[in-house]
Amino acid sequence: MFDQLRARGFDIEFRSHAKAILKVDFPDVADQLQEVLLTSTIPIEEIIGSGGGEAKGTQRLRNALAAHEWHKHIFVVQRTIDGIERESQSHEIDHVKKFESGTVALEIEWNNKDPFFDRDLENFKRLHADGGISLGIIVTRGASLQVAMKQLVRRFVDEHQVNSHDDMRRIGLSRTRRQIADVTKRVERAKNPIPFREAWTDHFVSDKFGAATTHWSKLQDRVSRGVGNPCPLVLIGLPDTIVTFGEDPNELRKLLDEND
Repeated sequence: MFDQLRARGFDIEFRSHAKAILKVDFPDVADQLQEVLLTSTIPIEEIIGSGGGEAKGTQRLRNALAAHEWHKHIFVVQRTIDGIERESQSHEIDHVKKFESGTVALEIEWNNKDPFFDRDLENFKRLHADGGISLGIIVTRGASLQVAMKQLVRRFVDEHQVNSHDDMRRIGLSRTRRQIADVTKRVERAKNPIPFREAWTDHFVSDKFGAATTHWSKLQDRVSRGVGNPCPLVLIGLPDTIVTFGEDPNELRKLLDEND
């Protein structure tokens, strides 16, 4: 199961018999996910142009799931005593699909603060306990992508000969005053100044894709501690191979304009 994804470098992990549940009750889920993820790409320009936020590539991933009828859904759990409502809770999940065998919930955490994992896993746990879902799936940045992010961003600035903030603006990318000031401080400091490309790359990656954001190891930390247990879980990490270079400049301009 997910052999093609593993071959492409995707991180895959199953928890609480999720693999058996997928195989027996939801074989279409594995096929659909593999089909969607194998065709998903995120141009490097999107990652940088989005400022670290959700790139259009992940939004296209959401759209691809929607094409397979995975839609946002708000679960409402109500408790009543003698016909009188005593408690009501709601749980919003971005991607939900119902099958004859049950319901599957999926969340994509491209680049949020890592406590969002706690929210997702606790939502899955409660919904599973209440019979609302049979399985929960989380897609996030994989281990290889997190490790390679600085290298990928540095390759971009090298290829575009970026040596100043003016060069950033030349290729259509702007930064906030704080970001400009932080990078300039490192470049112009009297002791051990840093070349612009190195300073900008380090600052961008640490500022936007740092250790406290949603990525594979942070998800592993949670499930290893039992967060979300005993809900069956499928965990998927997007690899560095999903990031592309050399896309059509006109198409990329459209994407960057959409991000703006």
